Amino acid sequence: MLLRRTVRCGAAADGSTLTWNDFTELPSPHVDNLARSALRTRARGTTAVRVRTAGVRVRSRGRSAASVVLTQERTLQGTRGTAGKTTQRECGTTGRRGLDKERPAAWSAYGKLVRLFRERAGLTQQALAEAIGYSLEQVASVEQGRRPAKAAFTEAAERVLESGGALRVLQGDVDRANLPLFFRDFASLEAEAVSRFSYDPMLVPGLLQTESYARALLEAHFPPLEEEAIEQHLTARLARQSLVTRKNPCVVFSFVLEEGALYRTVGGRAVLGEQLAHLRDCARMRNVEIQVMPTQRAAHSGVNGQFVLLETVERRHFVSIEAQGVVNIRSDRYEVSEFCLQYGMLRSQALNTEESARFIEHLAGEL
Repeated sequence: MLLRRTVRCGAAADGSTLTWNDFTELPSPHVDNLARSALRTRARGTTAVRVRTAGVRVRSRGRSAASVVLTQERTLQGTRGTAGKTTQRECGTTGRRGLDKERPAAWSAYGKLVRLFRERAGLTQQALAEAIGYSLEQVASVEQGRRPAKAAFTEAAERVLESGGALRVLQGDVDRANLPLFFRDFASLEAEAVSRFSYDPMLVPGLLQTESYARALLEAHFPPLEEEAIEQHLTARLARQSLVTRKNPCVVFSFVLEEGALYRTVGGRAVLGEQLAHLRDCARMRNVEIQVMPTQRAAHSGVNGQFVLLETVERRHFVSIEAQGVVNIRSDRYEVSEFCLQYGMLRSQALNTEESARFIEHLAGEL
């Protein structure tokens, strides 16, 4: 279930209001519990919280999945600074890594549609499984929302069940539900982006990772992930990469990678060699620019860590900072502007795109 959260932060001094919106995914049984819990919340200190649910709506831009609108209002009292001016608490959201113990609502909704179209076609689960080349257990698991459908399953089911694109339109939501909970807010914003600029000091970013590189990272996770969780996260990560080749709207990408990230032998030398070759191929795409920040430039504006700048189709701007499984998304225009200035400086300090391509080619040749 996709929830829209609106947070309004107002300073008591001038009554001005800042509004921040995002879409987050939450299993539908949690909606009523969240509302009841929030309504029981009393004012703590200077902060009052009110939450209300407001019916069912259908998202626009071709997405037909029903969603519940959740409005969260926070009234924040300003605090007096040393100069006597009222300051305002920041507007944003923080997602923390957690365990998703409930099956995502997107999987359940998708499965119910498959069952509906299968029964309309007069097919048993066994007959559908044989028609699309999957096992009976796989079809049953998808219908019951226990397993996410991959794109190949969806295309085969669309063809056999003649569902008119109803399954295909949900595939993005099914894929995003595979992502860790802490990352889903960002992934929803990223899916609406027209530009994405990132600085990555430690690893090759997920949008540019090969399957072997991504799998090695997931297998190195601690505490260890179960095999099913690894496969789900891997599927979601690879599905996100369709953003790089999306045509309508086309997304403009800029990646600044630390030189050290390209030496880190994730998965071994063979996996790294494959990854460097993939980076070289991605750098040839017209909408992708990759720059390498040389280690010899010891101090620069990115030493405080990774961040991503996003611009959506509505020309809204966000900055996302991730560290140790915690994602912090900010939309305050002054904050975002500072990060934009930092990113501009990083690009000027890094090797240019031609120099970076030669550097990556040289590293690949040494493995």
